Amino acid sequence: MAFQEVENSTSKIIIKELEINNKNVIELLEKFNSTSKPSVIALSISWRAISDWEIDQEIEEDKTILLFLPKDKNKGIVLRNKGYTESVISSSEYLIDENDNLNIKTIYSSKVSEERICFLSAHIRSRYSVIRNHENNTVIQTSHTSEIRNMSILKD
Repeated sequence: MAFQEVENSTSKIIIKELEINNKNVIELLEKFNSTSKPSVIALSISWRAISDWEIDQEIEEDKTILLFLPKDKNKGIVLRNKGYTESVISSSEYLIDENDNLNIKTIYSSKVSEERICFLSAHIRSRYSVIRNHENNTVIQTSHTSEIRNMSILKD
């Protein structure tokens, strides 16, 4: 770690499966000139996070739609209405590797994002990301996130 910095945050993440006939799903498929298929997995992900990164601990909120279009049981395309690295609609390739890790690669206009999400248990996941300059492949940013589900909120 070049700067020896660690960020601690608390997030509330809500993941919902969407119906294929949901208007947001249809609109996103249309933007990519794709037709709805029975195999499409549509998710809405919203989050609200408080981080110790900033002194004033601002609350960050956002929402995105992800559409997984499988090519086979281990790989396919992910369509997003808002990208991870650049806030634009994006198309990514995904691969589920031999260890059941989810690998996502997205090529944006100026950057390339590579993510690996490791599902360590039903309640713990580890996420690694590398963002590179598209033109010369230099590393812009790396990150590692450990995410632990708060079991106390599941008792409601």
